[in-house]
Amino acid sequence: MSEFPIILGIESSCDDTASAVIRNNKILSNVIANQKVHQSYGGVVPELASRAHQQNIVPVVNEAIKQAGISKNEISAIAYTRGPGLMGSLLVGSSFAKSLSSALEIPLIEVNHMQGHILAHFIEDANENPPEFPFLCLTVSGGHTQIVQVNDFFEMKVLGETIDDAAGEAFDKAGKILGLDYPSGPIIDKLAKEGNPEKFKFTKPKVDEFNFSFSGLKTAILYFIQKEVKENPNFIEENLKDLCASIQKTIVDILMEKIIAAAEKTGIKQIAIAGGVSANSEIRNRLSELEISGNYKTFVPKFEYTTDNAAMIAMVGQLKFERNLFDELTSKSVSKYSL
Repeated sequence: MSEFPIILGIESSCDDTASAVIRNNKILSNVIANQKVHQSYGGVVPELASRAHQQNIVPVVNEAIKQAGISKNEISAIAYTRGPGLMGSLLVGSSFAKSLSSALEIPLIEVNHMQGHILAHFIEDANENPPEFPFLCLTVSGGHTQIVQVNDFFEMKVLGETIDDAAGEAFDKAGKILGLDYPSGPIIDKLAKEGNPEKFKFTKPKVDEFNFSFSGLKTAILYFIQKEVKENPNFIEENLKDLCASIQKTIVDILMEKIIAAAEKTGIKQIAIAGGVSANSEIRNRLSELEISGNYKTFVPKFEYTTDNAAMIAMVGQLKFERNLFDELTSKSVSKYSL
């Protein structure tokens, strides 16, 4: 038996079934099964997602244990995503985690998915040097956009969040308007590299303090495209790369302006990014520029720890295990779960 606890993490908040094993901050395995079934629908279909989780969870957990080179009897505790997320998807993960914890007679640890994204920075190979407390974290995904002040592992304060759509949703909806496949974020990012980000201007919504709004931008893009296509049916095709670059620049401008404003107000000079949209190359470039300016220290985790994954759930599980923060089998999954 290892002198360090071995934590098995399970993540099933949306459409990826994931399992990972961690020991002493080091990820021993990180397995993810993606669900291609949603592509033809242009978004995640909750009923299909939960069915796919039921099919995937046993082989994914089995593979994670196998790749880690351990036996299930060496596992010290099971950490799972309690929320936020799609209720049907969460229930598959939580039911499996509870059953395994009960069968192996080991502790159960519930994890807030958003906390997982933030604390992924402390996985051994996520950053060369993890951020020091306090730091600000811009957490951007398909379902969430938040600025969080992180004072300690389990002391976090949300300074601002989206009042409607998330940034990832804005990328996907803009992509749908342009006729791109789902998920559109990575496609827009790729096409934007060859486009002119100054070609088209979109109005940025005015929202109080550090909150975000992407609903108006989405509508503005839709009306602009409809107007242009009416005059020129080939408008999208002829301007696709410039449109992608301009839309991406607008979304990233909004994110960067808010996080810099929060840093100036709080006086915190360490800025981290987390969540699926932090894989976006333009956000990463802008954070690098911010660090080069000499005013800030920025932290961008390894790509595989940005999208939904179980390594981040296992990381939080390890931190909770070290503090004896365990949960009961009666714990219930929740679709909304604040930090």
